[in-house]
Amino acid sequence: MNYLQKITAAWVLAAALLAAVPACSQRAPAPAGALTVRIDAARTYQTITNFAASDAWAGQFVGTWPAAKKEAIADLLFSTAAGPGGQPKGIGLSMWRVNLGAGSAEQGEASGIKDEWRRAESFLTPAGTYDWNRLAGQRWFMAAAKQRGVKQFLAFLNSPPVSLTRNGKSYATAKQPNLAPDKFGALADYCTRTIEGVRQKTGITFAYLSPVNEPQWDWSDGGQEGTPFQNEDVASIAKALSASLVKAKLPTQVLVAEAGKLDYLFTTADKPGRGDQIGAFFSDKAAPTYLGGAARVAPIIAGHSYFTTSPYPQAVATREQLTGRVAAVPGLTFWQSEYCILGDNAGEINGGPRDLGMAPALYLARTIHADLAVANAAAWQWWLAISAYDYKDGLVYVDKNKADGNFYPSKMLWALGNYSRFIRPGAVRLSAQLDAAGAPAGAGAPLVSAYRSADGRQLIR
Repeated sequence: MNYLQKITAAWVLAAALLAAVPACSQRAPAPAGALTVRIDAARTYQTITNFAASDAWAGQFVGTWPAAKKEAIADLLFSTAAGPGGQPKGIGLSMWRVNLGAGSAEQGEASGIKDEWRRAESFLTPAGTYDWNRLAGQRWFMAAAKQRGVKQFLAFLNSPPVSLTRNGKSYATAKQPNLAPDKFGALADYCTRTIEGVRQKTGITFAYLSPVNEPQWDWSDGGQEGTPFQNEDVASIAKALSASLVKAKLPTQVLVAEAGKLDYLFTTADKPGRGDQIGAFFSDKAAPTYLGGAARVAPIIAGHSYFTTSPYPQAVATREQLTGRVAAVPGLTFWQSEYCILGDNAGEINGGPRDLGMAPALYLARTIHADLAVANAAAWQWWLAISAYDYKDGLVYVDKNKADGNFYPSKMLWALGNYSRFIRPGAVRLSAQLDAAGAPAGAGAPLVSAYRSADGRQLIR
């Protein structure tokens, strides 16, 4: 490739991935002749912070499985080592997202969440004390991640602890926020105490804590832990948490606001008071919801790529709008903080059933490319690292058995690994373009992105 001469003293990962055709089931036609990729190393974009996935919800059970099986799953998720034949042992995730449950697991059937695998344990007991021996399976995966070189950890809440919620449950009633304003301080202190307790128990300090998840959705059906919030609620919680972290002298940063889809970051859309979150939290310094002055609030706006990935031209247009809004706020960064293949995606691919093969892997690769190369995402994070469901929501699938079972790596795991294993924290995205002459156009056209590592090694891929 003639761009090799243009890169000196730099590691460049050029990821050329064939975009899936609309049905995501046909093979894209091979281009006639060689393709030329031109990289401008002087033209740089975002610095990559991490690639991640979460331990929800299966980690609580699989983390107590027989040692050989859970160690093998941990290798698939976190290892950057090579196996006996030189093949990669895993995808080298560089951050691990940890679900701090609201206590629905302790409530059992009374929680109102029918699926036991979607309930979650809490360190906070019904008596108001903390038991750091809880979340044993999740703590095992945290230790396994750390042992395999993961340095970044994020804790997230889908719901406040049930002892603080309005209805005593981990999901909302009648689409209303399930945390009263007079409990915001108590929630902040709970989060801070949990960060301190986890650090004492495991030696791991969470780099980030995300106190709110997809506040645009109603979360009133008992399908899982969750609650809606207005932007003013999110801002007040974040400010209270920031103050609590400062008081405790903890370095953990608050991540907001895990929007349910990317549109809500830059437009009100159909959620008045819950949309335009860039504007609400980081643009207008005079707004009561402004978070730019909060000491522990990270200058990051986080959103989820659900419902914005098909058709591809529309996905690109959405991300171009997002990029423009983020760029208008000095110092602000965008994270794609949760995704799996959900819904019908304009007829291109369905979220169900489970598929371990190439069709969802190619669709996922296209989505990651759009988020990195169009939306300038500095982090890209998957939803369920381990899934027991008949859905395209997992990297590694397992039998729905709490004590033991088989596991099944998917090709989506390795599609993500083509990014996470090679684009390490600190890598910088470079300008990369296909030569117009001879490059195929349309749905089967290659998608190209290039990266330079932080340590200066050279690699073309």
